[in-house]
Amino acid sequence: MSTRSDLLTSAEILLRTKGYAAFSYADLATDIGIKKASIHHHFPTKEGMAIAIVESYLFRFKNQLEQINADTAGVIDRLKAFALMFAQSSADGMLPLCGALAAELLALPDSLQALTRDFFEIHLKWLQANVALGQSAGEIRSGLDVVIVARLILNTLEGNSFVSWALSDAYVQSSGFDILLEGLRAAPTPN
Repeated sequence: MSTRSDLLTSAEILLRTKGYAAFSYADLATDIGIKKASIHHHFPTKEGMAIAIVESYLFRFKNQLEQINADTAGVIDRLKAFALMFAQSSADGMLPLCGALAAELLALPDSLQALTRDFFEIHLKWLQANVALGQSAGEIRSGLDVVIVARLILNTLEGNSFVSWALSDAYVQSSGFDILLEGLRAAPTPN
């Protein structure tokens, strides 16, 4: 891999484990084994590096969402696949990137605040579209407000990431996501 790519990978992990304010170029220099001046060559500012991290992550994240839609027909199964992304972050010892950034929102430069909000909007729009699809397909109860349901799902997954992070426990066993899904399922149609 290139030095730039290594820097982005290492910096993403630091963002998701230490937070934006807590990591420095010195941390990266130690982690990668290069001089701070070399980092400044690739990323003159920490803000510029963070923007590159978020944009790279968003590219991968959007592809994951598209892949879930392409590979998974049922909406309940799509929502489970979406939830697995949060569980994987937890298993890897990291917060979701959007949650880690949101936790420090007011300390972030304006450009990163805007990207963080956009990141959450991407989550919510995907969830809203899938909840609406699930309602029209009879998988999810009709009459539920898709905006509220999308927020409930995201709140549950993000919130559990922080609780599991703080308690150092297993995300999947404590998320309550299956209970939420059961509450959203449409009643089976009688034969």
